Amino acid sequence: MFKIQTLNSISALGLERMPRSQYEIASEMPNPDAILLRSFKMHGMAIPASLKAVGRAGAGVNNIPVDEMSRRGIPVFNAPGANANAVKELVLAGMLIASRNICQAWEYSRSLQGTDDEVHKKAEAGKSQFVGVELPGRTLGVVGLGAIGIKVANAALQLGMKVIGYDPQITVRNAWQLSSGVRQALSIDELMSNADYVTFHVPLVDATRHMINADRLRIMKDNVVILNFAREGIVDDQAVCAAIKAGKVYGYVSDFTSNLLKNHERVITLPHLGASTNEAEDNCAVMVADQVRDFLEHGNVVNSVNFPEVVMPRVAGASRIGIVNANVPNMVGQFSTVLAAARLNIVELLNKSRGDLAYTLLDVEGTVADDVVARIRAIEGVSNVLVFG
Repeated sequence: MFKIQTLNSISALGLERMPRSQYEIASEMPNPDAILLRSFKMHGMAIPASLKAVGRAGAGVNNIPVDEMSRRGIPVFNAPGANANAVKELVLAGMLIASRNICQAWEYSRSLQGTDDEVHKKAEAGKSQFVGVELPGRTLGVVGLGAIGIKVANAALQLGMKVIGYDPQITVRNAWQLSSGVRQALSIDELMSNADYVTFHVPLVDATRHMINADRLRIMKDNVVILNFAREGIVDDQAVCAAIKAGKVYGYVSDFTSNLLKNHERVITLPHLGASTNEAEDNCAVMVADQVRDFLEHGNVVNSVNFPEVVMPRVAGASRIGIVNANVPNMVGQFSTVLAAARLNIVELLNKSRGDLAYTLLDVEGTVADDVVARIRAIEGVSNVLVFG
């Protein structure tokens, strides 16, 4: 019986992917095999010695101590793309409400006093201050062409916009999904200097922190609209507010609120609504539950932020071992030596690495005894050994 601890409320559709005949699931769970969470901050949390996997029902993993998990040989799974449509729709809404001054016009309408006739007259008299612009023919710059960025770029083209994309690490799989109408920017500065709207779809790391800053704002077009539905910190809010005051930036739409932003007349700030749809929460939970289950039962790794992708069909009748180790020479040779000494023949093997971490799946003939696991675990550089039933 696998034990699953949930640190946040997880969609029932996701939890249903783990049959109760094999899985015990609760928010309070001693010695869990896996943890499922959404926004709970695991930094500083005591990590159970029993833990084998962490599943984040969402894309970002800033709330998880990924480096510590890697040192312990624990994969961290996420759900890239499961919330892509939800975020795409909110980005499009952000462009529209900023371009047409919808929030400001709504507040103006709500403030009108008097009889219906008086309100109508005041509304007609005041509407000229909310004149906006239309999207067709204007250029959207999309920074980050993963699952979300691709959907945003393709949708903007369908609205009649020109689109420039920048992502030096775009995968072949994602490139196939991107419309040929999206023009490639060779640098972030090229994108910034040519866009009327800029939207970000990248993780928050050292290289992406304050991608929009005072220096980049100076090279951007006048009256640019900036949208941040990715992560707080990618945009330097202080610099953008100063640029709005100077007349450089037309508007800023952020999914991350603060005292600086929440009452600014040219800023629309939302309470992190990007993935807040029923459909996105269901999709994320289903994806991450399936991935965690596949790892716990078979050792397969898909959509992990710290492990390489490793998927190997089971050999009928064989026992399976998963070994996490430092990515250094002769590790597989040492595993083979231990297994040979135990008269366990390897019938299938798959070894892959990601940075300093390597992961090996082996199917062997025979039963893997505890002393074999102990001998493999004792090899210098091995951080975790799992036997899958």
